[in-house]
Amino acid sequence: MKKTRLVFMGTPAFAVPALSALHECCEILAAITQPDKPAGRGRKMTAPPVKVAAQQMGIPVKQPLNLRQREFITWLEALQPHYIVTCAYGKILPPAVLAIPHKAALNIHASLLPRHRGAAPIHRAIMAGDEESGITIMRMDSGMDTGDIVLSQAVPIDSNDTAGLLHDKLAALGAELIIVAIKKINKGTAQFQQQDERLATYAPPLKKDDEKINWCNTSEAIHNQVRGMNPWPGAYTELNGARLKIWEGQPSKQQGHPCGSVLAQSSAGILVATADGSYLITKVQPQGKKIMSADAFLRGRHISLGTVLG
Repeated sequence: MKKTRLVFMGTPAFAVPALSALHECCEILAAITQPDKPAGRGRKMTAPPVKVAAQQMGIPVKQPLNLRQREFITWLEALQPHYIVTCAYGKILPPAVLAIPHKAALNIHASLLPRHRGAAPIHRAIMAGDEESGITIMRMDSGMDTGDIVLSQAVPIDSNDTAGLLHDKLAALGAELIIVAIKKINKGTAQFQQQDERLATYAPPLKKDDEKINWCNTSEAIHNQVRGMNPWPGAYTELNGARLKIWEGQPSKQQGHPCGSVLAQSSAGILVATADGSYLITKVQPQGKKIMSADAFLRGRHISLGTVLG
């Protein structure tokens, strides 16, 4: 493996464990990541996590604006990598880039393909109420997550797992599986399997509409939405015209009407009516304030029973 030469392409924190694992056993010729972007309240230019990690490891970093530029492709060709490995890079690689590695262009995808192709597989798996997710290592082609599967491994999703918890499980698993996949290809024992297009589903980027809770959904659907939006960007409702983020809660069978009306409030939380029962809110974040328990939130205010959220 030490003689295996590769170029790594990734951007967010999800990709860092894979970069670190590959750095231990392969020669990483370069790390390619998205350009720095403004972040935070001060909109300060911030480097992607992969760039920060790569620089700490002494790996050269490239941040091209356009993967189709001749200058970039010529530079990449000159590296003569055995592999290009992508992990949440953020762009589809053009055919000219896919053709460069001597052995394969591989992608670490955070779902069991062909389910949840696209940009937000972790969030969408939680929001869909899936009982399992996983990692797929695939050989890239010109489509969006449509390439042949080298290997995959499932991970169960607990009923209280958030997108953040699943993110961390899958990031660690992706780092393990990419090493296994490269070893198999190097030995000539890898078996490539075509994806079944009949089973394909898609995980589009999150939209603003995905964040707002519709209390006329089922309690389970609301629970999945809250989990899928945690830790980013957060599901929310409105209370007396102000936004209130909901970070944690539990479905309840207690009935009440109309949807969104407050049925009870106690140290356990705020019970809100849904289409098929109710939802007990246990952790919130008032607008402009820190995350707190629903109990702490209620100590500072009284919400009249029957108040409608949203």
